[in-house]
Amino acid sequence: MSRQVYLYDPPDRFVAGTVGLPGRRTFFLQATAGPRVTSVALEKTQVAALAERMDELLDEVVRRSGGNAAVPAVAPTEISDSAPLDTPIEEEFRVGTMALAWDGEEQRMIVEAQALVELDAETEEDLAEAEERLLQDEENGPPMLRVRLTGAQARAFAKRALDVVNAGRPPCPLCSLPLDPEGHVCPRQNGYRRGA
Repeated sequence: MSRQVYLYDPPDRFVAGTVGLPGRRTFFLQATAGPRVTSVALEKTQVAALAERMDELLDEVVRRSGGNAAVPAVAPTEISDSAPLDTPIEEEFRVGTMALAWDGEEQRMIVEAQALVELDAETEEDLAEAEERLLQDEENGPPMLRVRLTGAQARAFAKRALDVVNAGRPPCPLCSLPLDPEGHVCPRQNGYRRGA
């Protein structure tokens, strides 16, 4: 079966968002173009890592171009997006592997999110080889979301994604674990319940 690639070049909208209450949220990447909407589920840590790496890559592009790249230093307020995810949210797949690249000719950030795949391997070498084959197989690999963004769109995505990640439960000031509204059993307090 051939690989399904959900291509958005360019998207009308590309955002990270959540469904559910803090502590029980499901994170999504959502790309839209006209009536087409693609939503893929991923972990909170993946959203945070993607946003941080996007900012780092954009900073590097600006540094290497001597400030001549069409990349703003911060997210432009005129294209900020705080609207909720488009509904209905239908998960196409759960993200396993993500990749970022900068297309210098087109001045575009390329974001790829590939479906989670179980690999059978006997040794670490077999696993590394299977992962490499999977990443290189353009025709028969798992489903993939591929989005091409301008520098401004990428900055706006990264800012919103970090805001979404940070909008969860506040951390305990002692142990940094998330605080539930009812409190939590703090390991630094030797098991005593700590209120929110």
